[in-house]
Amino acid sequence: MKVPRPMSDDVLRQLAETIRARRAGDAEASYTRKLLDAGPAKIGKKLGEEAVETIIAAVAESDEALAGEAADLIYHLLVLLEARSIDVGTVLEILERRMGRSGLEEKASRGRSG
Repeated sequence: MKVPRPMSDDVLRQLAETIRARRAGDAEASYTRKLLDAGPAKIGKKLGEEAVETIIAAVAESDEALAGEAADLIYHLLVLLEARSIDVGTVLEILERRMGRSGLEEKASRGRSG
């Protein structure tokens, strides 16, 4: 597998901006616009499908297939965030706050089980 190069959160922010710009695009020419027009429920369903495809790739396919499915999953998550008017920066800030804490400690601090 290829060694990943260091990357900032810029690519996520740039993709989120592209998705936001597509909101004003032509629905006949933009898959993103069609998704946004369909609304959060439809986008959520598509995100779920992509999550399943990612899991299948993780257990039964190549690293390249998994990477491609992971990219699809992230894209659809960003579309869902845009549909709900949630800036990707908000999500990145939450992740940044969670860094440096154990996952068990962080999960317990949220007061939820699961």
